[in-house]
Amino acid sequence: MSDALTYRAAGVDIDAGNAVVERIKPLVKRTFRPEVMGGLGGFGGLFDLSGKYKEPVLVSGTDGVGTKLKLAQILGRHDTIGIDLVGMCVNDVLVQGAEPLFFLDYFATGKLDVETTVAVVGGIARGCELAGCALIGGETAEMPDMYPPGEYDLAGFTVGAVEKSQMLGGETIVAGDVILGVASSGPHSNGYSLIRKILDRAGSPLDLDVGETTLADALMAPTTIYVKPILDLLKQGTVHGMAHITGGGLKENIIRVVPEGLGIALDASTIVLPPVFDWLMHEGNVAREEMWRTFNCGIGFTVILPRDAATAARALLQKHGLASSIIGEVEPARGDERVRIG
Repeated sequence: MSDALTYRAAGVDIDAGNAVVERIKPLVKRTFRPEVMGGLGGFGGLFDLSGKYKEPVLVSGTDGVGTKLKLAQILGRHDTIGIDLVGMCVNDVLVQGAEPLFFLDYFATGKLDVETTVAVVGGIARGCELAGCALIGGETAEMPDMYPPGEYDLAGFTVGAVEKSQMLGGETIVAGDVILGVASSGPHSNGYSLIRKILDRAGSPLDLDVGETTLADALMAPTTIYVKPILDLLKQGTVHGMAHITGGGLKENIIRVVPEGLGIALDASTIVLPPVFDWLMHEGNVAREEMWRTFNCGIGFTVILPRDAATAARALLQKHGLASSIIGEVEPARGDERVRIG
């Protein structure tokens, strides 16, 4: 029949999908842990949890990278956005003290470009290596007419585990504990809708120097993955609570792990805005209060612990290449005011 239709004619190229799978197999294999059963390409990823934990509690998390994707696509930088995807998920489950075990990704686009897809998945695999978790599966969806040419969307899902007796829920946090702020690599993957508005107003000067790098590099710096340093820190047995600083910034994330009846006092003078945040604040005329509740302001993760344990914690994090400082403390709540910034 001369008018016979095919899936390729409808916009879906199965051969391109198969080519992607073959290209990413060695990247994915590098992330495997001894507990992974089988290989890539099955209908489900298999992970053997037996023998590792006495009373395991599974902790799951899912996330995306927001409109940072738009900037990645404008700049044609596809090799690190996958690190962001992994970081946003694994840093979340880490807050409960969980070790991320495995990761799955979802990549959707209107027309599959093999090179772009391999670059994105390569970043995801690299993120999994940094987190020590296995990339055991995912989905690559080619959906004609759903996305404009050159655009794609990403989502990720991770499962971690922690011994029930070692879970961190904030119950041991007490007044007088200090809040240790651990440095971020930049905005990570939050606040990019505002960032893009500021860029538009400023004429998108992405080659502008901010500090020791360009604005483009500063905004595209991949999310810091805190897993291995923090899991090492937890062995000291001094951590009472932790928070991943994402949407809501410093003001709204730390208090989420602090028990009722307690509040936090953050010392703004201890937090010097890195150049990229300083540029965003001044170029966008963003109020300081808005900065605190939108961006991480240079602090990507926080640890709450006794004051006398802070020095040892900072030294250990420094060995892992992470700068940190005391940015505040826990105090009795003052009525409905649970977060003070002064």
